[in-house]
Amino acid sequence: MMEKEQVRPLAPATARVHSNNDDEETVLKKTIRRKKYIKWCGCLVVVIILLGVAVLTLALTIFKIDEPEIKMNGVIVDNVNLINGTIPRPGSNISLIADISVKNPNYASFRYKNTTTNLYYHDTVVGMARGPPGQSKARRTARMNITIDIIVNRLLENPNLQNDLGTGLLTLSSFTRVGGRVKFINLIKKHVTVKMNCTMKVNITSRAIEDQKCKRKVKL
Repeated sequence: MMEKEQVRPLAPATARVHSNNDDEETVLKKTIRRKKYIKWCGCLVVVIILLGVAVLTLALTIFKIDEPEIKMNGVIVDNVNLINGTIPRPGSNISLIADISVKNPNYASFRYKNTTTNLYYHDTVVGMARGPPGQSKARRTARMNITIDIIVNRLLENPNLQNDLGTGLLTLSSFTRVGGRVKFINLIKKHVTVKMNCTMKVNITSRAIEDQKCKRKVKL
């Protein structure tokens, strides 16, 4: 007997419909999920760009460290003991009181340590002074008075003194150094050193400072 050919039954039409619907729903969910990811990634990129722009703006404005300015406003000659009104008396001292200001242009405070000032006469140190530590607040100017005692004996030993006394003017130069740190809310700390060289002429008769010139150098 011939064996009857076996025929597989066809799947119900409803099953095929459900299968197609499931595939479409899966594709739709993946598409929606992909769009959400793209949207969130785009938002994240925008936020990062905005933060970068904000940080860059702050770095170029508020967080930017500008050079503190040191300036010698004036010098007062005091405690002068002269012989015949011109020659300093041996063993005596001449005092100079220097009015110095430290201007802080930053949005952060500037704390400085002891200031040092050396006074020179023809490249010879004839006086030295140290100023107290202090603080210049944000975008403010701090002022201080530094007293420099000149060692008269070193002046008298200098061979240029007689010529300068003949002109009535004593040419001196000074070097001032201020070291400190700019600090902003414990986030930014920057060490700063300000150096200033000044040349001046002291009128022996009037005890006034004439023709003063200063140059400063800042190291960040």
